[in-house]
Amino acid sequence: MLRKQKKIAQRVIKEDTLLTKYYTTQSWFEENKKRLSTISLVIVLAVLGAWFYINNTRNNNEKAMNDMAKVFEYYDNGQYQVAINGLPEKNIPGLQTIVDNYGSTKTGNLAKFYLANAYFNIQNYDKALELFDGVSTSVDIVSISAIAGEASCYEAKGDFAQAAKFYEKAGKKSSIDPNAADNLICAARNYVKTGDRAHAIELYKLVKEEYAQSAAARDAERFLLEMNESNG
Repeated sequence: MLRKQKKIAQRVIKEDTLLTKYYTTQSWFEENKKRLSTISLVIVLAVLGAWFYINNTRNNNEKAMNDMAKVFEYYDNGQYQVAINGLPEKNIPGLQTIVDNYGSTKTGNLAKFYLANAYFNIQNYDKALELFDGVSTSVDIVSISAIAGEASCYEAKGDFAQAAKFYEKAGKKSSIDPNAADNLICAARNYVKTGDRAHAIELYKLVKEEYAQSAAARDAERFLLEMNESNG
């Protein structure tokens, strides 16, 4: 009998504990339901916001692509000022407009790179430098080319130390970049202009070792010979 009473007592205690938890939960919910509703609303808004952002970004990217297709032939033909400004009378937006409207999209970033190149080609090096620096992309070839573009701007402005630094950065960013050896050669050339011949020799040797079959390697060998002769 005592054992039976003990079992009943244990069940009552267990049920009482469950009831306590239930009412505690209910009480907490009643006290916090306004806050819970706010949290739920925030989550819903965040999800909707993300959905609208993704769709809006996709739509903007498509618009940028359409505009790029219209203006790119002018860039490709070397008509850089037209590529920059576009032809409003023909409903052809320029690269500057594309960047202004869609600069945060993938195509907008690519337009920024070409806009920088266009400014470089009309010798507006400060504007080109600003744009090259603003290119943000996960596409290695574009990212590296933008760094090399910065280097070219510095070299054109006569800042050979900065040019050497950025060419070297571009040249060492990826060994599979098809322009890596050429960028290292350019870096070495600019180091020579700054008087840092030791650094230049180091890079020429690197090109000979790492890119032995390239035209750049032959250039590096020639430059090394010239430097040795000038030392003699």
